[in-house]
Amino acid sequence: MKDSEVARLLSLILRHEPERIGLTLDGQGWANVPDLIRLAKRAGKPFDLATLQRVVEMNDKRRFTLSPDGLRIRAAQGHSLPVDLDLPAVQPPDRLWHGTARDNLPSIFRDGLKPGRRQMVHLSADRETAQRVGERHGKAVILAVEAGLMFRNKIPFYQADNGVWLVPSVSPAYLAF
Repeated sequence: MKDSEVARLLSLILRHEPERIGLTLDGQGWANVPDLIRLAKRAGKPFDLATLQRVVEMNDKRRFTLSPDGLRIRAAQGHSLPVDLDLPAVQPPDRLWHGTARDNLPSIFRDGLKPGRRQMVHLSADRETAQRVGERHGKAVILAVEAGLMFRNKIPFYQADNGVWLVPSVSPAYLAF
């Protein structure tokens, strides 16, 4: 398999459908690396440990995290499955950013930012990253999120291993358009 195919498979398996290959994730989203490689091969999606390590290391969005001993792997964020990433709540910068498609604005004006199929809303530390995220969904619009004010109002923020900021939801009151 090409590295890009392995990355797509890992995103699917580690974020959404581990059962597709018969894999089990623990409560924090970790999978056993030898099991992952063995079950992927059995499912007709073979790759080796060196390929897995290269995909984790070279992934530009740092979507995956290997445990320090290299025996476990998980998606850094973006799960639709209920997992507890065991991240501590941390104080965010005063302003974070969210990229979305223009077509989503009516529901965002009404309901704010909701996680949808994911467990958390994803926010970016800079406008450029938010722009790239928004462009994946259509004509991009960048929203400013008053993260510092949210945090002072006791709304918890988390930062994934890859730097993505996570929050349960964002009320329209905290958005600047």
